[in-house]
Order: sequence, then structure tokens, then C-alpha cells
Amino acid sequence: MKQNFVAIDLETATSDRSSICQIGITEVIDGKPQKPKCWLVQPENNRYAPMNIWIHGITPEDTKNSPSFPDVWKEVQPYLQNKIVVAHNTSFDMYALRDAFNKYRIEYPTFDYFCSLRIARCIVKGCYSYSLDVVANYLGIEFGVHHKADSDSLGCALILLKCLEIDGSELDELEKKYNFHRGSFSKNTFNAHLQNKRYYGNQWRQCDYKSFINNLENYPELNDEGNYFYGKSVCFTGTTKFATRKEMLQMVKNIGGIPMDSVTKETDVLVVGQQDYRVVGADGMSSKQKKALSMLEKGHTIEILSETEFINRI
Repeated sequence: MKQNFVAIDLETATSDRSSICQIGITEVIDGKPQKPKCWLVQPENNRYAPMNIWIHGITPEDTKNSPSFPDVWKEVQPYLQNKIVVAHNTSFDMYALRDAFNKYRIEYPTFDYFCSLRIARCIVKGCYSYSLDVVANYLGIEFGVHHKADSDSLGCALILLKCLEIDGSELDELEKKYNFHRGSFSKNTFNAHLQNKRYYGNQWRQCDYKSFINNLENYPELNDEGNYFYGKSVCFTGTTKFATRKEMLQMVKNIGGIPMDSVTKETDVLVVGQQDYRVVGADGMSSKQKKALSMLEKGHTIEILSETEFINRI
């Protein structure tokens, strides 16, 4: 298959999605990945949050002499304009681009985009998580250092190519086959990559908000259809580090996800925090985690994420 697209990956300096500090792209021409390209970007005031530094290792020292996003974007845009663009978790990367365009009053480019993470969930069966490094390892793909934008853009490109090979489909055929529509940027317009409906058992239906945990506040104005967890049933196990369990569940509900207090056949994601070995035993796994792994072995689709992976996607 002679696929043509551009894979992109972004790293950010803080929880503000517009704080882009590194951009990596890998062009795929006639199904062959080209050498990745990478740019360091100085975020506003060159300010970084410790958690972000811990994730990607980029520091203020690294970007103190780097250009700002508007200057870097002038170099990056020609690679993306009027192309098919792919990112692994578009609910982060594409929203980061959108927020940066809005922040710096940059006119939106024109391109369609797909999410290799969501495509992998449809095609690659048996992964306990669909984070880029986990999927790549499961598929036997070597791509470099995770959370380095150039390496991750290459990993994204290779994952999508492998998914298309496994499925035997062209990229344009996947929307109808797996019931989603691509996202897009165009002048003054941003459309999110969305799944059309949620699937439970043998029946399609819209997300059922009545199943939300009753004691959480309801803020429908915060729902975000482009977020990775929108419409997904999410459960937590273990002690959370970045926020309380209730705050985590509230985050899920705010964006339009379905918070759950137990693992069932309808659970899409289990987030695993720190476990108390005095409680869970020598194997370090809670009953929820064991149940999720058992469900995976039986062919159920459930994703197991670390707390850090959850924070990155929310």
C-alpha cells in the first residue's frame, strides 16, 4: 500500500496545552517513512512544570535560545498543509495545536487528521494499553526514545502502517469500517476526530449519562467530544498521586466520560495507581486489575493505563 501522510508528535512544557516545547514530524511517502524532523520551541516565558520535565526531560535550559511557536510554525506548516496528518492521541496533539494557534492568533492550516491510537484500538487486539510505547513494543516496532517528539512521530507512523497492513485496508476506508470520522483543520474551523456512537454488546446507542456516579457534580458545558475519554467508561484502582480519586472521577465526568466504581464488561479503561502490597499481596495487583487482565485474556476490549498515562490523555 503506497500510503502518504505526515505523523506528528508534540511535547508541552506545562498543563497548558498551548505550551508546546517540541515538535516532531515523520513524512511517509509511498508507504516509506522518511527521516524524522524535530524542532525545539520556547514556551511562553520559558516556563516548565516539574511533571512535564519528568515526562519528556526537556528543560528551560534546552529551550532558552529556541524560537517561539509562531516562528517554528512557519517551518512546520508546509509539511502539513493540505496533507493527511496522523498523531497518536489526537485529543492531545490536535488540541495543543488548536490552542497554540488561538493563543498566538495564527490562522488555522488546512489538513485532515487521523488518530493512530484509536485506530490501533480497533485493529490491534490484546494490548493491555494503547500508549505509543506499549503498542509499538507489542507489534515489534523500534522507534527510538519515547517522549522525544521525533522518535514518537516515527513510532506513530510505523504503528499506523502496521495497522493498515494487518487490516488490509487503505486509510480512507477505515472511517466507514470502524464507525468514526476524521478530524480536520481549515480556515477558522476545527473539527475533532470522533467516533460516531458507542458500542455495547450487540447494540449501538448514545452514551448513557445516567450511569455516572451519583455524587459527582455535573458540568455538561465542559464535555469535550474530542477528548480520548469522552464516552468511555473509566474505573480507578490504587492510590492516585496527582489528585484524589474523587477528583480523577470528576475529570472523567467533566469531559463526558463515564466514571465507574468497578470493572465490568462495559469498562473501557482501568487506571492503575500505586498499590499497597500489604493489601494486594506479593503480585502487586488489585482485584480490579486481575479482573481486567482476565477479561483481556478472554478477548474483551479493556485498556489498562498508569496514572501518568491518564493525566497525559485527559
